[in-house]
Amino acid sequence: MKLSTRSKEYIIPEYSLTGDLLSFLTCNLQYRYQNKGNLPPSMPIQLWFGEFIHGVMEEAYLKWNSSDKKDFPWDWEKEIKPIEDIITKRLKVKGLNPPNDYLSNYGPKENMYSARVDRSINIWGPHLFPLIEDAEVLIKGIRNMPLDENGNARSEYYSINGVIDVLSSLKLDEISSIINDKTNDVMAKDLDSIKEDSKESQDDKIMDKSQRNSFQQTLDSFLVISSDDIGDFENSNIGDISSNGEVNKILEYLANDKEFNDILKRFPDDEYEIIIDYKGMRRPCAPNKKDFDMNNIHLLNDDSNDDNSSLDDYKTWIQHEWQILTYAWLRSMQEDAKPVICGIIFYLNELVPSTGDLVAIREDLRNNKSDIPIDSISKEDWMLLNEWNEKEDLPIHRDLSDKFKMDRSIRIVNIKEDLIDDSLLEFDEVVNKIESSMIKELNGSSIKEAWRADAELRTCTACDFRTFCNKKKKNEDDKSKVPFTIP
Repeated sequence: MKLSTRSKEYIIPEYSLTGDLLSFLTCNLQYRYQNKGNLPPSMPIQLWFGEFIHGVMEEAYLKWNSSDKKDFPWDWEKEIKPIEDIITKRLKVKGLNPPNDYLSNYGPKENMYSARVDRSINIWGPHLFPLIEDAEVLIKGIRNMPLDENGNARSEYYSINGVIDVLSSLKLDEISSIINDKTNDVMAKDLDSIKEDSKESQDDKIMDKSQRNSFQQTLDSFLVISSDDIGDFENSNIGDISSNGEVNKILEYLANDKEFNDILKRFPDDEYEIIIDYKGMRRPCAPNKKDFDMNNIHLLNDDSNDDNSSLDDYKTWIQHEWQILTYAWLRSMQEDAKPVICGIIFYLNELVPSTGDLVAIREDLRNNKSDIPIDSISKEDWMLLNEWNEKEDLPIHRDLSDKFKMDRSIRIVNIKEDLIDDSLLEFDEVVNKIESSMIKELNGSSIKEAWRADAELRTCTACDFRTFCNKKKKNEDDKSKVPFTIP
């Protein structure tokens, strides 16, 4: 009797969006040492804060949702600090210890990390938490494995996985009724201020708005209300809109986004999802409207890694859009998914920017490398930022308006099918580069020959492997030095 042998184990390589793809794009060689070689960074401040802010926001939502605590602001000492302590202990178990300046400074007045947590919860929590349907959702998908330059591949397929921080499900008719309540309040105020000689024509105009809102059960009815009409919503809560007439700030940003409303008008479904992602960083350099319209900048291409590429400054901005688009595709693969109409990224460091952040923000504005140009911010904010001397003056993050900080902390990424297709092709290309490097190493090439070392200066400065890195870009002072090597 002939016995069959056990079939060979079939492995499908698995890649995550942040842990693999974005890490590889930051620096190929660093990715090899840290992710494949399991050599963690000695001072993972950025990694720690990213995990910290995600954990705190999730735990804050769970507390808000389970205890019916809908009142903001929250007191840091009584309600936020216990959450910070829980997350800090969790991260220590994973080997992520907080930086020294977090441990040595107490409270949001002295500790920038706690200040960012405090402002994230109290500024965005009232608007974000009521919209949450689910948090920290694991999503997966499978794609065909691209072949290397020799036509080889380790597997026929590869798996993509990611974790969506928040899924927000919105029903258009519910939103419309909320907006209509506010619209009626605004129109009532307008009627009181109308002069008698123009009352009739103004009444006709308002009635036209009212009739349009009665029948148009979509979010674009919100556009009849301008930001000036709405006023200050910093402490608004969607849960009590019907009682106090205040409007959710996130819905206001969506309603004022022209591209979002154009998509919404053509959207076939009455219910949809919005993917939310938190970033523990400042808003990155972004193409201004003129450059964006001329180049249609959405995704990276082969030229974006060249030194002279016009897209080089926008790598992070483009990669974040790519991440949201890929999340949208992964989410569409889930059985319980509703159509994803857009993603929202919160750059939470913008709420309490550091001195370095403020300097970078000012340079972006001066060099026209921002999607929020100078003419769209208040004269007071720009004058304060432009005339500030970071070497002599005190930090000015408390003096900048909340509107300036909120505008910079929120980014809407609209979902389009053609952009999703392009993002997946870019994803395939990066997977191909990782797989090609792995195959080269398996075939006998050294690590530094198989994996390219090319990162931004700030990444190199904080990298533990910089002493024996073979990166070609070196400072003028280093040209005369003998390169350090290891046997």
